[in-house]
Amino acid sequence: MAHERISVDAAVMGGVPCVRGTRVPVATVLDMFAQGMRDAEVLTAYPYLTGEDLRACLAYAAEVTQERVIALDLTA
Repeated sequence: MAHERISVDAAVMGGVPCVRGTRVPVATVLDMFAQGMRDAEVLTAYPYLTGEDLRACLAYAAEVTQERVIALDLTA
């Protein structure tokens, strides 16, 4: 499961979601992809990450950006 590779710990990077066991924020990995970097380039920059870690970052981002239904109080 992707979330087993992502940790959110207040004692690590102030609670920013990171690849588990590292101080590499999910947002950093996503930004590298957004800049057009390929897996191999990200892994060269962070050789202690794996392809599975990169997929976990993408899966985590996909989940946290899912559309949510918010109930509105229309009686106000």
